[in-house]
Amino acid sequence: MSAAKSALSRTTTRRGKDAAGGGRATKKGAAPEKRRGVASTKGAAPEKRRGVASSKGAAPEKRRGVAPTKGAAPEKRRGGAPTKDAAPEKRRGVAPTKGAAPEKRRGVAPTKGAAPEKKRGVAPTKGAAPEKRRGVAPTKGAAVSSKSAVAPRKNAAASGKGATASGKGATASGKGAAGSQKGRGSGPSKGRAPSEQSSHDPTEDREELTAELADEAFAAAEDAAADAPAPLPLAGIVALVGRPNTGKSTLFNRLVGRRVAIVHDEPGVTRDRHYGDVISRGRRFALVDTGGFDPESGDPMRQGIKRQIDLAIAEADVIVCVLDAVTPVTPSEHAELGLLRRAGKPVIYVANKADSTRAEAEAAELYRLGMERLILISALHGRGISDLEMAIEAALPEKPTAPEESAEGALRIAIVGRPNAGKSSLVNRIAGEERMLVDAQPGTTRDPIDTLAERDGKRFLLIDTAGIRRKAKVTKEDSAVEAVSVMHAIRAMERAEVVLLLCDAAEGVAEQDAKILGLAVDRGCGIVIGLNKIDLLDRKALAKAEQDARDKLAFVSWAPIAHVSARNGRGATKLLETVVQVADAYRKRVPTGELNRFFEQILLTHPPPTHGGRAPRLFFVTQAETSPPLFVVIASDPEKLHFSYRRYVANQLRQTFGLEGVPVRVKYKERRRGSR
Repeated sequence: MSAAKSALSRTTTRRGKDAAGGGRATKKGAAPEKRRGVASTKGAAPEKRRGVASSKGAAPEKRRGVAPTKGAAPEKRRGGAPTKDAAPEKRRGVAPTKGAAPEKRRGVAPTKGAAPEKKRGVAPTKGAAPEKRRGVAPTKGAAVSSKSAVAPRKNAAASGKGATASGKGATASGKGAAGSQKGRGSGPSKGRAPSEQSSHDPTEDREELTAELADEAFAAAEDAAADAPAPLPLAGIVALVGRPNTGKSTLFNRLVGRRVAIVHDEPGVTRDRHYGDVISRGRRFALVDTGGFDPESGDPMRQGIKRQIDLAIAEADVIVCVLDAVTPVTPSEHAELGLLRRAGKPVIYVANKADSTRAEAEAAELYRLGMERLILISALHGRGISDLEMAIEAALPEKPTAPEESAEGALRIAIVGRPNAGKSSLVNRIAGEERMLVDAQPGTTRDPIDTLAERDGKRFLLIDTAGIRRKAKVTKEDSAVEAVSVMHAIRAMERAEVVLLLCDAAEGVAEQDAKILGLAVDRGCGIVIGLNKIDLLDRKALAKAEQDARDKLAFVSWAPIAHVSARNGRGATKLLETVVQVADAYRKRVPTGELNRFFEQILLTHPPPTHGGRAPRLFFVTQAETSPPLFVVIASDPEKLHFSYRRYVANQLRQTFGLEGVPVRVKYKERRRGSR
């Protein structure tokens, strides 16, 4: 009996020593045997088998795919990342989850808060630190496996105290856990150094895309221009006639659709014939604005306006007589209607300023003039305009009586200068007719007037402008009409190719002439300086006047000077030849090969000066634009090129390629790094 008890005691002791092998943990305070890959827990030294982790206070058996709970010292394997306060077993591509050490099998995913294994192309759950594979972005602060191809599910098997646990009792890596394993081709996770970027420059792609879009836009514009309908033919010419201050210019702007003519309460603002195109009810016609008709005045300027009205009536197909609805009938209106009846052309009578019912009632008095129909309108508010357009359409001839003269392709020349310099006289001389009103009184011209002329087989669009005085004088006199006239004259430069500055040679070039020329240069126009009234000077005085002009206009030393007399036509042909030469240079394009051969000679004879111990290098030059010409130079450190050398290059370009009278623009662009 005692022998049997002794044998049983020895067997029990042997089994207690081998308890870790059977998956049962020893009690707290025991000293278990340590085997390969087994770590002891707090206060215990359990035996650990391969893949088994001990629980708190015990030495559990670890199986393949089972992670230890909190406080355990797990066996580390390749590919795992430890979590906070725990050292779970790390398998290749497996990461522990929050509060639990789940067993991860192929096809099984941990619960929420766990570190799931990621399938290729599958995103991890919230709180996980995913492995970054090619094409997959990790979530914030999580670590997941990159090995297996498994999608996460809600339930997973986890080991606890000698058994399987799930969810909240597991140990996981949070935001402070180790980062994910980087997969091939993936970007860096937060807190890690970014991977080496490609050497490809994204600016090249942007530039190529911009060039492609520009080509597509240009092609689309060409297609749109090809598909655009042909312009409507000119159905005829309609002239607006009436006594001063009846609202003709306001009606002109209303029908044209933009503010072209100068409008003011002061009578006699309009003096010359002003033309504009109108498209109404499917037909296009030319509208002519004229000055106020006043046959009783003995003023020479009024007589000149009367001549302009006669010319407008002679060329018109339809005449619109503009009357004032709120003003009693005057003797001048009787004379006006007699003139229109003798013309033998269709006349439409309108009563302007009929802004109210009372004004319409007062307009009934105009029937005393003997017209059959009177159209009540308000040009300022647009009232009755549709009735007027219907009447004009009915009165226009079915076929135009005269061929249309188009200004397309004509050389646009803006003639500018101070008042009384002879601009209108020169336009009349070139056009061969009294197109503009000419008077000895300064400031005769108000609106910019376009005149189409042809000389020696070449077509010119001459833009006569108002004289531009000093701003202080205009402001002092507080003349709103003159201020608007100056503004229109400046705008005329913007649509011209060549600006002809006409100066009075007898008075000499003044500071105001230099200011006007500066406005033209700023707008990139070709420049020609004309000295008018040379018939009043002898040869010596003319040479002195030219030298004086050179000195005062030294900033445009490249502009040619021509002598002309608008009164007798002397020098007009030579002046037009000079203008044509400047226009050809304005439109000229220089081949890139010639430009670079020119630059080779420039660099040999006069290289760029050094700056800071290093001289900028000029690599390549090409012409980017015409009208005016723009040259682009590729250089190293273009900001170090001195302004004097830039001016030297521009002058050499102008001298070598015959760009006289043209403001040459040269832009220096830094060479892009990596380009050859």
